[in-house]
Amino acid sequence: MASRMLSSTPLAFSSLGPALQSSSIGHLRAQPKPSGRSYGSSGSVAAALATGLICRQASRARRSARANASTTVLSKAEKLQVPGFLVNNVDIFIFDCDGVIWRGDSIIPGIPQVITQLRAQGKRLFFVTNNSTKSRAGYQSKFTSLGLDVQPEEIFSSSFAAAAYLEQTKFKDTGKKVYIIGEKGISEELDLVGIPWLGGEGDKGKEPNMGSGGKVDVDHDVGAVVVGFDRHINYHKLQYAQLCLNELPGCEFIATNMDRVTHLTDAQEWAGNGTMVGAVSGCTGREPTVVGKPAPLMIDYIAEKYGISDRSRICMVGDRLDTDIAFGRNNGLKTCLTLSGVTSEDELLDRVPRKKGTEGIQPEFYVDTINDFI
Repeated sequence: MASRMLSSTPLAFSSLGPALQSSSIGHLRAQPKPSGRSYGSSGSVAAALATGLICRQASRARRSARANASTTVLSKAEKLQVPGFLVNNVDIFIFDCDGVIWRGDSIIPGIPQVITQLRAQGKRLFFVTNNSTKSRAGYQSKFTSLGLDVQPEEIFSSSFAAAAYLEQTKFKDTGKKVYIIGEKGISEELDLVGIPWLGGEGDKGKEPNMGSGGKVDVDHDVGAVVVGFDRHINYHKLQYAQLCLNELPGCEFIATNMDRVTHLTDAQEWAGNGTMVGAVSGCTGREPTVVGKPAPLMIDYIAEKYGISDRSRICMVGDRLDTDIAFGRNNGLKTCLTLSGVTSEDELLDRVPRKKGTEGIQPEFYVDTINDFI
């Protein structure tokens, strides 16, 4: 079975106000539950949807265009040789964070100057991360600590995507709770939309009783299990999750992302959320609905909010082929891979075998770091 990715039919969620407390996604409209879903857009798009300005025919046309874009095969990525080439041909840059802007808690040298110059040239910037350990407020604090002036409405995290998905599917109306494997980024985003939860950091360090007659008791009001990156994953959490998914009728399995590795420090790669998701899949025989990249939430939001019809004027910049570059390719964007993170030049150019899931995925351009843009 393959993990379910959200479809590209745009739905609306409320605008991301600077205070973040106004981040309720209450404008979302309930939809039938097909095998894949999407959500994305601001309050202004909600009004457009309400007045019929975004019609089903346009949605079908967009889906068709994206399908055609995703099937276009690029034989080889081109290393960016002319500084300024992308800048002159792009209006909006969507940057991944880990491996592009920073590694662990260390900013990549030169990045503040690049961001300053891009803004000076009138470029709109968005920062999109699959790391769910922080909420948008938490990520704004991290940007600030690294000397970067980034506004809340420019930040998207997979923790927010999980909350948006649950809001869009009217989960709150069921009266159920969410069990979290993950860190405070998920719980903070669920709090902002009023969805009750348990687990998360509260289950850090818990050990189940595995003596004679020992068992883990679960809350039968759990209606979804959300699995995000968790540096304190333990057997209690895995047992609780598998009991919910295996024994509670209708309990939904949601993953913030499937990243194989992540950057906890600048010294090496660390096992990513795919590890946690894989463990839960292994004991349940189920595959999750994935809400982070390469699902189309972020690009649907950006394109609809800012009235962008020519997606070729947007460039997705990331260090991963199977999330960042696939996200761009599937949604009709320019794509640029940076070698400052997960993917090596040897792997990109097929000098060594590709990692599973990255086969055939090629960006249009690649750079050593985004310093090469300027």
